[in-house]
Amino acid sequence: MIIGSNVIEHEKVSSTNSVAAALCREGDIPEGTVITALWQESGKGQQGNTWESEPGKNLLFSIILYPMSLKAWEQFYILKVIALGVYDALSQLTEGVKIKWPNDIYVKDDKIAGILIENSIMGSSIKNSVAGIGINVNQEVFLSDAPNPISLRMVTGRNCDLDLLFKNVCQAIDVRYSSLNSGSRSSLTKDYKNALYGYCRWHGFSDAEGSFTGMIEDVTESGLLVVRKKDGTLKEYAFKEIKYN
Repeated sequence: MIIGSNVIEHEKVSSTNSVAAALCREGDIPEGTVITALWQESGKGQQGNTWESEPGKNLLFSIILYPMSLKAWEQFYILKVIALGVYDALSQLTEGVKIKWPNDIYVKDDKIAGILIENSIMGSSIKNSVAGIGINVNQEVFLSDAPNPISLRMVTGRNCDLDLLFKNVCQAIDVRYSSLNSGSRSSLTKDYKNALYGYCRWHGFSDAEGSFTGMIEDVTESGLLVVRKKDGTLKEYAFKEIKYN
């Protein structure tokens, strides 16, 4: 097992991704090293968003990977590995877990986890990846203006053992990462699509042209979302170019 074979624990950090990135810059650190924290002062989300977390109630950690077999344009496979690993672990605890493209984990229609992948590119390959993960576990009150946060405690009605869940998530991600390294990309892609929130179902969306009804049909290798509109046209979207209504 690579993921979690080396764990560096912190009580408080600016963000686990920042600490992990600094370690990568400073020197050789084993692949699969995980940086954990009880609290992040500046938890990072996509596009400068922040991640709210009550100290000691949730899982906040970052994983250092060296996916040198991937080309830079294939970096979305890292997101598939991480998202599927979190999906696999949480699906053992509750029903209705889905991956909301590109980087959120949902239970039914509410967000239970977020993922932030930051890659360092060298030439045409990926030098290292830092995969930040935040999972709402035992928190019951959320004070930010995030529209739909939820936690395992809120879903199941009971507290969850943070240490056990952390180990299970690391193990599940390790299985998916081993699959990637063994060349099983087609199975990762198939499982990712099947786990997608709204996959092959009509749903309300909005893009630069306005609101419409569409159906997610695919996700390209580079991570673009492929949506079919009611008139039959297909369109590809990058992150932030489309949103769910």
